[in-house]
Amino acid sequence: MKKNTSIVITLVILIGLGAAAVTAGLRVENPRLYDLSGKKSLSLQELSVELKNKKIVLVGEHHNNTRHHINQLEVIRVLHESGAKVAVGMEMFRSDSQKYLDRWVAGDIPEKEFEKIYYANWNYNWPLYAPILRYARNNKIPVLGLNVSRKITSQVARSGFESLSDEQRGKLKDVACRVDKVYMDFIKRAYGAHGHWKMNFTYFCEAQLVWDNIMAINSIDYIRRNPGRIVVVVAGNGHVWKGGIPTQLENRSFPAYAVILPEIPGVVEKDTVSLRDTDYIFLE
Repeated sequence: MKKNTSIVITLVILIGLGAAAVTAGLRVENPRLYDLSGKKSLSLQELSVELKNKKIVLVGEHHNNTRHHINQLEVIRVLHESGAKVAVGMEMFRSDSQKYLDRWVAGDIPEKEFEKIYYANWNYNWPLYAPILRYARNNKIPVLGLNVSRKITSQVARSGFESLSDEQRGKLKDVACRVDKVYMDFIKRAYGAHGHWKMNFTYFCEAQLVWDNIMAINSIDYIRRNPGRIVVVVAGNGHVWKGGIPTQLENRSFPAYAVILPEIPGVVEKDTVSLRDTDYIFLE
């Protein structure tokens, strides 16, 4: 059990593209973004006109960076206040926790009780995500659990996708470590970041792709059931990067999405990324 938990925690950390400092008490009013297509800076209010034409808006994060979560909340807020029907899809919750998320939004679960459910799904501190979840609750915005069971992720990282039974695979089809060079380079960096060279790389890659696939599938399934909604996907940069979830959306003929990554000096800047990576960058 300890070994399995260690694998899951490692994947969560690596997929987040590393640690970032937590900035407490920060409020960003209508943050600025950089549009890689138009090569210009614009306000979130201006961008919201374009985002309302999308079905899925993916907003990345370093998991422990408060500024990133505030920006995610602002995307949700601006779309909601513009009159769009929004849902929030979260990497942080498994799909088998959906009944608890529905009860949370309905106001049927006290916050202290819901915190326990949150920690049963995710390892990062509750205050990082609480503002997003409280805003959803206060405004009756659906919250979706997009992720898959930890047991499945651990098993794939340890023994590969082929080790899963038909029941375990569920909605997943064939998952194999076949990605473009840019995303493969990212996975290799993540794989080596903490010296886990003894872990089978192909299995590690498949575990990453299991997450990308299932979050794409669950987002599309929700849109098909609720065609009037826009799903704002809150997930780590490694998933939101166009080689991650967006590629799986494209593979399923679902192009109506936009990608927003936070600016990260030396990693995500207007001069270091292109439209192959993201559509927009939040400016610090």
